[in-house]
Amino acid sequence: MIKLIKYLKPYIGLIIVLGMFTYLQVMANLRLPDYMAKIVNEGILVKNTNAIYSNGGLMLLVTLIGALCAMVVGFLASRIATGFARDIRKKVFVKVEQFSIWEFNKFSTASLITRTTNDIQQIQMVLIMIFRLILMAPFMAIGALQKAYITAPSMSWIIGLATLLLLVMITVLFVFGMPKFKLVQELIDKLNLIVRENLTGLRVVRAFNNEDKGQKIFQKTNRDLTEANLYVNRLMLIMQPAMTLILNLSVIAVVWFAIPLIDVGSIQVGSMLAFMQYTIQVIMSFLMISIVFIMVPRASVSGKRVVEVIETEPLIKDTQKFVHPNPKGKGRIEFCDVTFSYPDADLPVLTGINFCAVPGEVTAFIGSTGSGKTTLVNLIMRFYDVSAGQVLLDGVDVRDLRLRDLYSQIGYVPQKGVLFSGTVKSNINYGNQDANEDVIVKAARVAQAEEFINKFDKNYESEIAQGGDNVSGGQKQRLSIARAIAIDPKIYIFDDSFSALDYKTDALLRKALVNETKDKTVLIVGQRISTIMNADKIIVLDNGKIVGQGTHQELLENNRIYKEIADSQLSDDELKLR
Repeated sequence: MIKLIKYLKPYIGLIIVLGMFTYLQVMANLRLPDYMAKIVNEGILVKNTNAIYSNGGLMLLVTLIGALCAMVVGFLASRIATGFARDIRKKVFVKVEQFSIWEFNKFSTASLITRTTNDIQQIQMVLIMIFRLILMAPFMAIGALQKAYITAPSMSWIIGLATLLLLVMITVLFVFGMPKFKLVQELIDKLNLIVRENLTGLRVVRAFNNEDKGQKIFQKTNRDLTEANLYVNRLMLIMQPAMTLILNLSVIAVVWFAIPLIDVGSIQVGSMLAFMQYTIQVIMSFLMISIVFIMVPRASVSGKRVVEVIETEPLIKDTQKFVHPNPKGKGRIEFCDVTFSYPDADLPVLTGINFCAVPGEVTAFIGSTGSGKTTLVNLIMRFYDVSAGQVLLDGVDVRDLRLRDLYSQIGYVPQKGVLFSGTVKSNINYGNQDANEDVIVKAARVAQAEEFINKFDKNYESEIAQGGDNVSGGQKQRLSIARAIAIDPKIYIFDDSFSALDYKTDALLRKALVNETKDKTVLIVGQRISTIMNADKIIVLDNGKIVGQGTHQELLENNRIYKEIADSQLSDDELKLR
């Protein structure tokens, strides 16, 4: 939480103004008991009507000034806290956008969502309370103690004893509450993760009749969260009445010990009432602090979690001495003795990878599950960085390029088609906002998406639900392919992007892509022989190593692993035809 204070710098001016109005509010509150004492001592007891009206009028004026100051303080506190929360939320979001896949795996998506929403909301609420109450509480406590001592020095010990008891209770709250507040935030993370997993995979859950299992896991975490919240709420329930009891006992003590002093004339009735009000103000100041301290432990945990995200340096980032892309380059990709291991992994995923993909040719990758095909193409886009060796784009190491420059040259279609809420048009021109209607229609036609788009009520203006839930898997893939085509990149990467297409659509799409990508570098990750067999070069991967390179026919004759894959997918007649 303390590390976030530096982000309040833009609001220093407003905080100073807020402090000034807080001081005026406190001064107004401290003056009220004086006027009340004068009304009683100089007006009611001696029946002086003028003293009653004059002091009453001043009391009313000071009350109005205090109320106005309180309104300004409340407005400024809300303005500062909400603005601060907005800035921090933006910083977290911008940082998360810079994260590599490794950072996402470290935090988890559910945790990042909680930190961006719930945690920052906790911080915002505490800031409002701090600016409205904590800034006022010290002024109020010190001023009221001073006034009380001047009014009745012999009874000041009552305030001292009450203050000591309150400090003990606040300390107890902090010691016992802090661990539970941390646990609450962790359980909220876990609950979000469970809900996200079950809702995302709802069809699978139902297909395997695992609703009961999902409910049991949810109920356990939900019960743990409830118990942790109950513990925290019980602390609050105990503290609040206890503090109110201390306040009421202090008032009784003031009356009890003031009566003998009034009898002997050491103190006047009005002064006793004023001392009582000062006592209440001192204790209320500590009550304000205790209320904030109830919220501070949880906000402190939230602050640490937010700072952890903001201060995390992405593994993949732009180098300070970046190199501009080769202006004459056409998208030549070269792997030079590349080895890659995931962070903290014992064994490398890829070892000794050497190949070259040139413009005008299609380079395909095939291999068993876990052989490293997707990881290999991820290295081109720096979703991960190589552990050893180099990945060159037109002779320049991709690590020396700015990420923006690198991505602008690549049209990437992932394994799972990802669409965003909006329209068909907004999804196709997602990477090229300046694309005109002709470019969008052409991209859809090449991707074999035009047919089903024209069946929609509003064609290209038809709505796409979040995640593309209102279109089929094959339609998602075709729209994702159209999105890549619309940016007209130098390099196309299709990561098993035809898996949801039927054979007819697959064949038509690949035929249309030939003309569209004839001068481009095309890399295809495939599981089906039929998808990659017409590639100019097929690279066979096994256990993270290249075990064969060549055309379909060459590999059928010379590569055992490729032959096994072909035999498992194609019939004898199909093999003969190939």
